[in-house]
Amino acid sequence: MARGYVRTTVLLDATVAALVALAVLVPLMGVTTGALGGALVGAALFVLMVALFRGYDPDGMGDGPGEFQAVLRGGSMVAVALMTAAFTLDVDISRALVFLGAPALIVASSLARYGHRHHLHHRRTAGEAMMRTIVVGEPEAVEQVVGELSAAPFHGYQVTGVCLPSLDNKPPMIGRPVLGAISDLPQVVVDNAIDVVIVAGHYLSGSALRRLSWALGRTSAQLVVAPDLVEVTGPRLSVRPTAGLSLLEVEIGAPRRRLVAKTVLDRTAATLGLLALSPVIGGAALAVKLTSPGPAFYRQTRVGVDGSTFTIWKLRSMYVDADARRDALLEQNEGQGLLFKMRQDPRVTPVGRVLRRYSIDELPQLFNVVRGEMSLVGPRPPLVAEVEAYPDMVQRRLHVKPGLTGLWQVSGRSDLSWDEAVRLDLRYVDNWSVAMDLMILWKTGRAVFAGSGAY
Repeated sequence: MARGYVRTTVLLDATVAALVALAVLVPLMGVTTGALGGALVGAALFVLMVALFRGYDPDGMGDGPGEFQAVLRGGSMVAVALMTAAFTLDVDISRALVFLGAPALIVASSLARYGHRHHLHHRRTAGEAMMRTIVVGEPEAVEQVVGELSAAPFHGYQVTGVCLPSLDNKPPMIGRPVLGAISDLPQVVVDNAIDVVIVAGHYLSGSALRRLSWALGRTSAQLVVAPDLVEVTGPRLSVRPTAGLSLLEVEIGAPRRRLVAKTVLDRTAATLGLLALSPVIGGAALAVKLTSPGPAFYRQTRVGVDGSTFTIWKLRSMYVDADARRDALLEQNEGQGLLFKMRQDPRVTPVGRVLRRYSIDELPQLFNVVRGEMSLVGPRPPLVAEVEAYPDMVQRRLHVKPGLTGLWQVSGRSDLSWDEAVRLDLRYVDNWSVAMDLMILWKTGRAVFAGSGAY
């Protein structure tokens, strides 16, 4: 499956690059041999640049932001290569190829890859194109890993069974058969045509893990170790080879360049968003004002980064006495933890239901993003009363700016439980990156237009 997916992706990138090049060259040169030759050269150059940035690495394709980062870097290097050729070789290269073709190529290739990935995830959810996987370790650790993988089949791991330190061990209560003891693992892998072996927990480590890798060398299975690091992923982890050891380095704080990039993205996109969406905000404000008494906008004090407070702006979606009526509705609260949620909240106006369904009521918060009080992506901005009731661990949500959207927005919105919302927020705080922000913004658009989980 991996080889076929990579081959299709290479062909997809080359086709997109050739079409984009033709779209730029044909209006300039007509349908000529030069235009066709330029399109072929451009396609080959783009595929080569993406390959240099590991955009066709089977382990990083179909999941995560890595392949999209490779497309961005590869497309940028194509533009640099064109400019370099024009300067050093005195070749007449149209500026349209650099300033129009390269950005269009990046966008078109990313969209094509996204569609290709979406098709793969759909197949995996249906049980196709999966990697037969066995999880090895102590029962408790095995149960946790199996549960996480089973809840996210689009990653492609189909857990066929487990191997425990001894057949006398209590089997995990996860619905997967015990295929043998760890000492039987090489034979179990061969007998069951296993593609991936995942080692969970601490039972196998050091020399035992090394010997296992030797034993599996006679098979075609991959050996993967699930480190005992909760919710730590992506750019925070790197391997540091030292003195014959493979040291796993965990990044403590985000580097300054990533913080600057996030700030530039926030301020620029929010400013452009305010300009483009001002007619929508104005029309919605007029609808609110004409259909219910009270101001069109609603202001509320929220807690921002490191506990600082600020005034958040929203389009009013409730009647003006909503806060006073909240206590009377506590018995009907459908939320969990510190969240108050009702699917049929009588305090919400008819216009407010439409605004909430498509998150139009949140658009004025772009002003908060421009002011630097919020970010485009981040944890939900909490109330002061909520923060006062936070346990110590949840306080970490305040280590980054609150966001207009976040992992909670693209993972169910109001349908999420309190514990799940907190888990997603903490995952974002610990692992955020600009690439993750862009992916969340893309998924937010889909969630908003579908109106999923909004009430």
